[in-house]
Amino acid sequence: MSEPFSVPVTVRGYETDALGHLNQSVYLQYAEHARWSILKAAGVGPAELLAKGVGPVALRTTVDYLRELRAGDEVSVTCGFEWGEGKTFRIAQTITKTDGTVSAELLSVGGLLDLKERRLIADPRGYLRALTDRPELFGL
Repeated sequence: MSEPFSVPVTVRGYETDALGHLNQSVYLQYAEHARWSILKAAGVGPAELLAKGVGPVALRTTVDYLRELRAGDEVSVTCGFEWGEGKTFRIAQTITKTDGTVSAELLSVGGLLDLKERRLIADPRGYLRALTDRPELFGL
């Protein structure tokens, strides 16, 4: 199996709280950055999605905070799709320091929203497969 898609991020000082730890909400921003990065790498950017009248939506996210991060820490944020049947899919993400320490694990449930009908697309797997020439990035 190939390595999961990942993007590097350096923790910035203004993202930390009064104790010097990465603010808990910023973990979600790092995860969002990785999700948009995988879409971009697959040639499916915001403009392409909007032109088709579709938008990715996060329906639920859980975060397990495992180890603190501080300003200057360098991490990688992975992004892996898990497909089932139906209108939703899961995205598993890990935030890992360069020394291998796992700082957080996130699991999201998402879908593709028809922006006109305001309903989830019935087959998000097939829809993404048709949009990209790099389906392997989505585990397809």
